Amino acid sequence: MTKILVVEDEHDLSIPIRDWLSREQYLVELVDNGLEALERLKVYKFDAIVLDLMIPGVNGMEVCKRFREDGGVTPILMLTAKNSVEDKESGLDAGADDYLTKPFHLKELSARIRALLRRHTQATSRELRVGQLVLDVVARTVTLNGEEIHFVPREFSLLEFFMRHPNQVFSAEAILDRVWASDTLASSDTIRTYIKILRKKLGGEGKESFIRTVHGVGYKIESP
Repeated sequence: MTKILVVEDEHDLSIPIRDWLSREQYLVELVDNGLEALERLKVYKFDAIVLDLMIPGVNGMEVCKRFREDGGVTPILMLTAKNSVEDKESGLDAGADDYLTKPFHLKELSARIRALLRRHTQATSRELRVGQLVLDVVARTVTLNGEEIHFVPREFSLLEFFMRHPNQVFSAEAILDRVWASDTLASSDTIRTYIKILRKKLGGEGKESFIRTVHGVGYKIESP
């Protein structure tokens, strides 16, 4: 599931944004100030950021600039009530990928997010492969030996995470940080349950499984 951080201090806007994007199957986290946004971005990974320009603490321009200076590559959609060319130019120069002027329709917001995610995906790779296992990030499909396998959104997100980092071992806690919301009630037991589901759907156990357990450390994906 695509994970989006929304940084907006106007609750009359942030709540509708969260509800709208959630209905479109995004996992949405809300923060209402720049300092908290920077803290979240240091600890958690997001697929896109919706960032208001005028927020308390550290403004959106500075959040964007610091995030990029620290090496952050997540696409950023900046929101602002200012519509001058100079303001947009400053935002883009600070590292924003796109600009949306208030007021806007939520349909346009989600269209802009889809466009950012497509561009980012194309830049990183649309198709992920581990042996005969193929995941299409854009079409949201998974095939194994040419046969399509259905995954619900959370299962797909977990498999996508593993396939973006083949042969890398991740603890249950690291997986929770990357694939689940930071305020989730999920636990290490949740990860174990989802690992079992992935293994079952991919048709392998033990040495024949794509998802391997590294005892005392965590999990990784590799071609069996």
